[in-house]
Amino acid sequence: MVPLTAVRDFLRLEAAGGIVLVATAALAILLANSPLAWLYDGLLETPVAVQIGALSLAKPLLLWINDGMMAVFFFLVGLEIKREFLEGELSSTSQAALPAIGAVGGMVVPIAVFLAFNAGDPLAARGWAIPAATDIAFALGVLALVGARAPAALKLFLLALAIIDDLGAILIIALFYAADLSLLSLGLGLIGLGVLTALNRAGVIRIAPYVLVGIVVWVCVLKSGVHATLAGVAVAFCVPLGDRRGGEASPLKELEHMLHPWVAFGILPVFAFANAGVSLAGLSFADLLAPLPLGIAAGLFLGKQAGVLGFVYGGVRLGWCRLPPGTHWLHFYGVALLTGIGFTMSLFIGTLAFTDGAFAAEVRIGVIGGSILSAALGFAVLRFVAPRAVPATMPAG
Repeated sequence: MVPLTAVRDFLRLEAAGGIVLVATAALAILLANSPLAWLYDGLLETPVAVQIGALSLAKPLLLWINDGMMAVFFFLVGLEIKREFLEGELSSTSQAALPAIGAVGGMVVPIAVFLAFNAGDPLAARGWAIPAATDIAFALGVLALVGARAPAALKLFLLALAIIDDLGAILIIALFYAADLSLLSLGLGLIGLGVLTALNRAGVIRIAPYVLVGIVVWVCVLKSGVHATLAGVAVAFCVPLGDRRGGEASPLKELEHMLHPWVAFGILPVFAFANAGVSLAGLSFADLLAPLPLGIAAGLFLGKQAGVLGFVYGGVRLGWCRLPPGTHWLHFYGVALLTGIGFTMSLFIGTLAFTDGAFAAEVRIGVIGGSILSAALGFAVLRFVAPRAVPATMPAG
């Protein structure tokens, strides 16, 4: 099991990062609707190129953020997923059952809600996965504001659910949002992963080889047509959890500890700043109720809470899992609402669904609107309605 102090430190860091995330997103919206909008747009469109011999990578700054910086974020997500499955909250069936069931519901139902609004428009329907994601930093930030009224078990449930949710989002990106594939580049990337696996099997615990080969894998995946952020996850799965010779060194935990502050206070806020800025000029009330933004907002706000709470309730009724001691169904309703905070992950999937920038404003409006509603009502339920701590009970028959 992971030491409780380590979990507390992690939750504290993510909560603080969530506050920074909200602040940078708000700044982006203000800039996009101010006389400095030209500066904001121009900054994101600034061309940035890196060239070594015949190999050249030239992209606007926005794509360097989305393809490069977010690969580091997904690398950290991959490290967290591997650690949780090997020794954390997801390391046994009994521990993983409750958040896993909730995560499945929290992906399936929001997708169904979105498609109910957009199934008739094949282009808009490409965004079906947008409301399936949960922003772990934002959600934990809101939960931290609840204070002692949120039992510790509830925080662990949200953390585990969000990690499984991230794994689902990674699979969706890999299966449904790949461009035209370059088999040569993909093959070279797979060779790089083979080298990393061999290093792991050989008991290599120095971090440098994994980082250097990992960069090569990222470049190959970037050129292959598969989204480059998936390289981060694949490389993370190759990093060893510990020294198999019995030592105390853990490259995975060392990298996780090293990257957390950079991701929470650097990469995610920069991503939010680059992707949350939406111009409200010329928007009418009818635009807000268009099928795409309404489907995203409804998927996050209604679909998430119905999916997570409904599936957890069903799992408990069927005897597949049970509520942790000290929690109540109102606690789980509140946390189900918080899973509707999609924000970073939803915005990211939106950039993949509409690569040409089509519907960019609608996506941002839907994600921000659904996330704000989920955060506000989730906080209100947990802070003012749910009891501080009660024994867990079975649902009424």
